[in-house]
Amino acid sequence: MTLTNQNIEQLLQLCKSGNQQAQMEVYNRYYKAMYNSAYRIVKDSFEAEDIMQDSFLTAFTKLDNLKEIKTFGSWLKRIVINNSIHHYKKSSKYQDVPLDDVMYKIEDSSGITEDYEFKNLKAKQVLETMELLKDSYKTSLTLHLIEGYDYDEICEIMDISSANCRTMISRAKNSLRKKLEPLAQY
Repeated sequence: MTLTNQNIEQLLQLCKSGNQQAQMEVYNRYYKAMYNSAYRIVKDSFEAEDIMQDSFLTAFTKLDNLKEIKTFGSWLKRIVINNSIHHYKKSSKYQDVPLDDVMYKIEDSSGITEDYEFKNLKAKQVLETMELLKDSYKTSLTLHLIEGYDYDEICEIMDISSANCRTMISRAKNSLRKKLEPLAQY
């Protein structure tokens, strides 16, 4: 039986024994989803790629710590999300925006071409508006609405209380709504 025909439990058992082909098969099955999760947080393709690869290395080295093999996908995603948030917090403290980037964005925002589909434009506007929110609001909404984590998981990831989590997400949604209201009139 080839590795591509094996289920994830069998592959992970092979990974525990150091089988590099099995590790590559697991990587091939999960890398796109993990890259997308990292990219949504760090907003840089090279950084997302690095975070994703570091997360796979961490997962493969700590595979013995995984209690239930069936939860591998969510466990790996949690590693990616935690690494992404850590990297984002670390890099956003000292992030400078070059003047050329600011001028480019101002020039680009002057008009929208007609070939955009209306739905894509709305989604893009929501995502761009989310970028205007405070970091904690943006992170909590991304985890909740885009990544699909429930409140308990967000509490654990962000290291906050349940009440604080619910309040933060509620306030983040209200803030997003207020920022989107002027756009809804058009």
